[in-house]
Amino acid sequence: MGLALTRAAQWTTASSGMGKLEITPLNESLLKEILHFVEQISARHPQEAKHVFREPLQWETSLQASDFTTEYDIRYGSCVQSREADGDGHPLLQLTPPDVSVRSFSQLTRLLQLVPDRKLREVRACLEGMHADSKEVICRLDFKLLNAHVRLSPAAVKRDVELLKSLCAAGEKKVLRSVCYTSDYEFSNGCRSPPWRQVHGEIAYLIIEPCDSEPLFITCSTAGVFLNAVRNTGNAFDRRSNVYKDLVDLLKSKSPHFAEGINKKDFVIQEEPPTTLKIPHVEAVGVEAPGQTLGSYEHQEKNALKKARQQLAPNKTGGEKKFEPSLKWKCLGLPSPHEEAEERKMRRSGGSERATKSRSRFPKSESKAKPSAPGSPLPGRPSSLKIKTSGGGTGAEDFSASSSESEDDVQTERRGDSHTDLPSEYWQIQKLVKYLKGGNQTATVIALCSMRDFNLAQETCQLALRDVGGLEVLVNLLDTDEMKCKIGSLKILKEISHNSQIRQAIADLGGLQTMVAILDSPDKELRCLAAETIANVARFRRARRTVRQHDGIKRLVNLLACVPHCVSTSSKQEKDMEVARCGALALWSCSKSTRNKDAIRKAGAIPLLARLLKVPQTNMLIPVVGTLQECASQRSYRIAIQSEGMIEDLVKYLSCDNQDLQKHCASAIFKCAEDKQTRDLVRHHEGLQPLVALLGEARNKELLTATTGAIWKCSISMENVAKFEEYRALELLVGLLTDQPEEVLVNVVGALAECAQRPNNRVTIRKSGGIAPLVGLLTGTNQTLLINVTRAVGACAADPESMTIIERLDGVRLLWSLLKNPNPDVQANAAWAICPCIENAEDAGEMVRSFVGSLELIVHLLKSTNKEVLASVCAAIGKIAKDEENLAVITDHGVVPMLASLTNTVDDKLRRYLAEAIARCCMWSSNRKAFGEAGAVAPVVRFLRSNDPAVHRATAQALFQLSREPNNCITMHESGVVKLLIPMIGSSDEVLQEEAAGCVANIRHLALANDKARYG
Repeated sequence: MGLALTRAAQWTTASSGMGKLEITPLNESLLKEILHFVEQISARHPQEAKHVFREPLQWETSLQASDFTTEYDIRYGSCVQSREADGDGHPLLQLTPPDVSVRSFSQLTRLLQLVPDRKLREVRACLEGMHADSKEVICRLDFKLLNAHVRLSPAAVKRDVELLKSLCAAGEKKVLRSVCYTSDYEFSNGCRSPPWRQVHGEIAYLIIEPCDSEPLFITCSTAGVFLNAVRNTGNAFDRRSNVYKDLVDLLKSKSPHFAEGINKKDFVIQEEPPTTLKIPHVEAVGVEAPGQTLGSYEHQEKNALKKARQQLAPNKTGGEKKFEPSLKWKCLGLPSPHEEAEERKMRRSGGSERATKSRSRFPKSESKAKPSAPGSPLPGRPSSLKIKTSGGGTGAEDFSASSSESEDDVQTERRGDSHTDLPSEYWQIQKLVKYLKGGNQTATVIALCSMRDFNLAQETCQLALRDVGGLEVLVNLLDTDEMKCKIGSLKILKEISHNSQIRQAIADLGGLQTMVAILDSPDKELRCLAAETIANVARFRRARRTVRQHDGIKRLVNLLACVPHCVSTSSKQEKDMEVARCGALALWSCSKSTRNKDAIRKAGAIPLLARLLKVPQTNMLIPVVGTLQECASQRSYRIAIQSEGMIEDLVKYLSCDNQDLQKHCASAIFKCAEDKQTRDLVRHHEGLQPLVALLGEARNKELLTATTGAIWKCSISMENVAKFEEYRALELLVGLLTDQPEEVLVNVVGALAECAQRPNNRVTIRKSGGIAPLVGLLTGTNQTLLINVTRAVGACAADPESMTIIERLDGVRLLWSLLKNPNPDVQANAAWAICPCIENAEDAGEMVRSFVGSLELIVHLLKSTNKEVLASVCAAIGKIAKDEENLAVITDHGVVPMLASLTNTVDDKLRRYLAEAIARCCMWSSNRKAFGEAGAVAPVVRFLRSNDPAVHRATAQALFQLSREPNNCITMHESGVVKLLIPMIGSSDEVLQEEAAGCVANIRHLALANDKARYG
């Protein structure tokens, strides 16, 4: 047998030879793995499957000659051999009942296919029948098994435990006294260990009592089983022995009595009764949802420990022995048997006694009293077995969300990879939670104060509170009428809610609903703490929806009204300012949802935010401006920000010393500057120069992103561009084209694209060395960046010297390649950029022809459904068609019928550039007739009814060219073109005059020629 099978499989001992495979779950798993490998090897590795073994595989089989198909030769009635043979003429498969020999994996696969119902039996017989010299035959299988590294699974552990439980029979022949889990709760994946230990591969924890030794505390993991350190240190997560393959091997090494009974098979199997009593999984304060960890684990473990010790006790009437938990177990927070009995008694009585005690500790007002659920840790809170739906209601609203929202707290739990003990703070916090659960009112307050002495910003302390069930207690304390307990609980929740997992747990426990109700409290400190905690928790979508559905937005907006109109320094005014600040923080978190933005506006928050914007306190301004910049994505907010005069304040704070405030102000201007009035207001209040000054803060990338975004949007107005020229902003922007994140580059390039609309700025960009980095950005993948880069390069290409640099850097080829981009906005901007490149290139015709497939590509884009793409492509075709050779090529590619199919459009922009393309394509004489035959003439005449003078000019050019074909003149005349062209002959546009007059002249010449032919 090979090395891997020797190590992995479990064999019986034999006086000679290898013995037989034991009937164990591990061996069954190995046999299935081997069978799967053999069945797949012929398909996955056909060459290797045909490899001939040095020695054949031989075993006693149940196959008969009648089982084989016609692919085999049957001799003497019962002997079978394959038609394939090795180099020496030996058949690769030979059956001489009851023995069979196989010399290749391919034949072994075919043999197993003959007995679909007896595959595992044949594989077992094959392995048992192999002798020592056959090791080399399965070297490939050994390699497979060594790489696979057979690991335990929850199902395998469960089967082993059930097998061992059946060996705990009464009488002298029993080999074990008892076997039990430390936890009755089984997760959906079959594990009984806490989820944060499952990530280390741990499956379950067992207490097994052999007949000849002390009880063994065992950890089962995917790597194997081993003794843990519960007996020595009280820690179930430390390993105190070697790792064994399975429970049987471990028990053999630790219990001679068990090993002797198993080897001699001298034991009695205990039969299960026909029906078993299944105890439901019910817990009190420590109970958590399946997604939670240590709290439920410890409570389950203490119940299982007591159950195990009861099983270990001798079943005699006169000699009952009372077991007490050791001090080691008490360190883990496990109660005594008396406490457990009291707890069970309270559960059976419906929790009335617990509710009475709780009400005596924390008096509850009649108006807020709620029925106490059985097992509820405090009155007014349901048991954690029944979790509230944090969203509040049902219906379509629960599932609606803004497209801009994101689930911020989707994270996996992180735990240390080491097996070392947890910090002492972890266990100390667990002890304090015990006092919170069972102490009186004074003890609860003391425990809360002691808990605040720990570093609650540390993740270990935060998760310790959650794991032991402390979060439920803290949330329950919020429902009491004891002010000190409420304040202490909120202070702790505020600190630990910075952790994403804690935030979700608070939402799951219904804590947000209670905190929203606290916002109506008359105590200002309580309202501040509740609002700050809501600000921390409402960082993910479900929590924000919960706040809105429980009328939290309106209550938070009411907190903003606490600030008086006159600024005062009294202590009362300071408290009011703090209440407003906390309310603004919570609104800032909630404003990341679209529906919440609408709710904030409807609650009347905008005037209050405008008033708070006048307060010269940075800690107040940051959440206020943060809320405004989040909401400014909606046009209604942008209009309100303008009308309330907040632009002036935003501009003023651009020059403050706090970079966070500067960032939020710049971001708000960035979003509001979509409107021309805002751009004018920023310039009017002298906000452009502070924005340019902030470009020097290159280290703060978030501030730089907001600043460049504000400059980009402000530069849409040419009046602002003139100011940027004065402040020498272009040189600074060009310097930011390298070594910056994409968020900054998008804004910088967008600003340069707007500034480059002015000719002198194109020269500035070229002299500052901006052409090369702009061309380099054409190879990116960010769609927004590509849109802005193509606009910037296209604007710079209008400068002949810049165009020379672009052509030298192969920028035109890169632009042409972007026509293949699936984003229509990128396609359109690339086509617009190609137009000035063709117009200003030295030999544009040859340059275009040098791009393989370029002309066919641009003609193909006329099939697009996007009007901007069509207009830009028509404009590019108008430039391309100036070269006669290129015009001939695109004519061959069918440009005429494709342009003719677009003439029924009513879009003026497309009409203009379509008419220009038609006029240019008519320079190829046969195209004039082709346009007429394609039915393009009459629709083009209708272009003259547009109100756009640019459309009139382009249409007159097209009609003039089309009128050179007599048949087209007839169509034009029938369409009433003369009546439309006559007024245009008197236009101030000379080109329009000339083209209109030329078209009318051609129609008139045709009419005169017709009259002359008719009348002589």
